[in-house]
Amino acid sequence: MARDETRSPARPARLASAFTAVTLVLTLGSSCVAEPRFVDLSLIVASEYPCTWPDGFPMFQLTHHRRIGPRSAYNIDILTIDGNTGTQMDAPPHSITKPGSGLEFEGPAGTLYTDRIPAWQFCGEACVIDIRELRGKAEPGHSPLVRPEHVKTWEKEHRALAFGDVALFRSDFSDLHYKPLPAGRRFVADCVEGTIPAYPDPHPDCLEYVASKKVMHMGTDSPSMGPIPDLANLTHVAGLAHGGIFTESATGLGKLPTTGAFYCMMGPKHIGGIYGEGRAFAIVGEPLASRLIGSARARRAADLSVAMDGNLPVTLPGVGVGRHRQPYVRIDFLYSEAIDFWHNAHLLDSHVGTHLVPPAYALPEDGFDNATYAEPVRTWLEEYESRFGRRGTSDVTTEKVPISQTCGPARIIDVRHLVGTTTKASWPASPVITVADIRAAETRGGSLKPGDVVIFRSGHTDTHFKPLPAGKGCLADPLNGRSEGWPSPGPEAIIYLAKKGVRCVATDGPTLGGVDPRRALMTYWALGSRGMVAVEFLRGVGGVPPDADAYFLFAAVKIRGCHGGPGRAICLY
Repeated sequence: MARDETRSPARPARLASAFTAVTLVLTLGSSCVAEPRFVDLSLIVASEYPCTWPDGFPMFQLTHHRRIGPRSAYNIDILTIDGNTGTQMDAPPHSITKPGSGLEFEGPAGTLYTDRIPAWQFCGEACVIDIRELRGKAEPGHSPLVRPEHVKTWEKEHRALAFGDVALFRSDFSDLHYKPLPAGRRFVADCVEGTIPAYPDPHPDCLEYVASKKVMHMGTDSPSMGPIPDLANLTHVAGLAHGGIFTESATGLGKLPTTGAFYCMMGPKHIGGIYGEGRAFAIVGEPLASRLIGSARARRAADLSVAMDGNLPVTLPGVGVGRHRQPYVRIDFLYSEAIDFWHNAHLLDSHVGTHLVPPAYALPEDGFDNATYAEPVRTWLEEYESRFGRRGTSDVTTEKVPISQTCGPARIIDVRHLVGTTTKASWPASPVITVADIRAAETRGGSLKPGDVVIFRSGHTDTHFKPLPAGKGCLADPLNGRSEGWPSPGPEAIIYLAKKGVRCVATDGPTLGGVDPRRALMTYWALGSRGMVAVEFLRGVGGVPPDADAYFLFAAVKIRGCHGGPGRAICLY
């Protein structure tokens, strides 16, 4: 089974043990390939860790808004999170201002916000530059500086940096110091306060040299790409002015070979973001790593994620009044005159935009008393268990889902023929994706294989994802019976996919369950009870070329105890 090196695979639902023994043999064309090794390079996000920039930024918060029980059939969470949380990405406008602004460091890259970064730029070949010798070699409150000579020495020993590489500076700083507070103050706060030597970071000349090699993605396992106390912005400018992006606060870089690993860092698609929370990971093993590196170098990548903004239909509005999830809200908290920008955080439901559905979203933990469900959920459960077996339980939240489970060969199943097949009298209703539909797709494109990521393409989001009020056709109108719902699978289809060894199911509908609450809940019960996960709310699936041998990549922000998780989905081909 493809696995995460940094953790044992997530423990699935109790009744899914038979499925955990499936060996995922990834295939390219018709030939069998070696087992890839997935390496999670992201910090855990939790309130007791130093996951938030300490100098006046909003603290990360996870609120368990609804627990499975009499008020809800699902575990529903609310997040307060800003883009400088945990492992994160910086985009050029972090330091580069818009052309014509009249501000210092203006340039063409000043409009390349996180939602405009092309998907291929998230990825590349990891080039791990060891700078551990610098750790601790500075005065308190100062960063040891990585000079161009460090990179040139690395190039002499290995090879020249080039376009498609991701230059990763490895100091092991996060490995050593990212700990629960108060010990975790050593990671950022004590450095900024000036009581201890700070984290090593590149001098501006160093990043200028790296950028001159056409490297468009650079990363560090320190809290920031900016050395303190006085070179942080100049270093950012040196790397970002050329249109590059940064990974900050990576961890575990020592688990990668010096070259040859496929690297990816991506996060939620916030419109106008100058930085953003994200997830970094790597894939080691041939030929998969080289294949994905080649696709990134050739810019063969499709972004399958919806953009997020307050005037877009990214949050479930519920049925009627008073059943909505936490709306997506941008919180401006600090104005920066230098870049004419309000630093901001976001308040959002954990199932906003393109997101992960882990087993614990719909499955309660061990010991749950089914009698606490409200009607009609108790009746639905009796029906479900009489037809499909025990529902099961789970404690598998987002951080326990290995990235290897949400990545794999993309099997796009076109279900657009189902659109318009319900009657108005039956609404709210979603056309049902059946086992017959899946088998028909297998007849056309070959049998599904263990490890495939099945993506249902209905075109719903492509058609209806628009600014509000027109965007009500995406979520509110279907849920409230004013229009047809998006096609969605029933539990029978999920069970069929599980028997095929499929561990992740994705959809370009807002949810995998559709608009009928009974069938939706049964679909999620079937999914979670078999240790499967879903990726919901994709867009642009039709942009993946047919027969392109595409590989699907999704990663959610690594939030501990979360029953959802915003993230990013792309396809390399």
